[in-house]
Amino acid sequence: MSNDDLPPGVEIEKVFLVEAQYTPEAAERRPAVRVEHLTRVAELKRAGTFVEAGAYSDGLTSSIILVRADDAAAALAIARQDVYVRAGVWGDISARPFGRVSAKRS
Repeated sequence: MSNDDLPPGVEIEKVFLVEAQYTPEAAERRPAVRVEHLTRVAELKRAGTFVEAGAYSDGLTSSIILVRADDAAAALAIARQDVYVRAGVWGDISARPFGRVSAKRS
């Protein structure tokens, strides 16, 4: 569906869905850097770079972030700057284009 085919009042924003897998050592490493990580997430949400962010609640499996970026490489670069990467909390990170559906604001 192209944007020309959308019903009135609906828009699709191209963002990137970033998935970051937790490492086997995440449970040990995360507490020391979690405040720094969450502070950065909140800053990027306020700036509009992150649309949404969070982790699956089924244990330490992976986190999902919806990122506004020019392309997948840029979205990955933003995610890889996180303290969770430097501290070894996140391992593999991937990014895919994602069509975010929303209601147009009047």
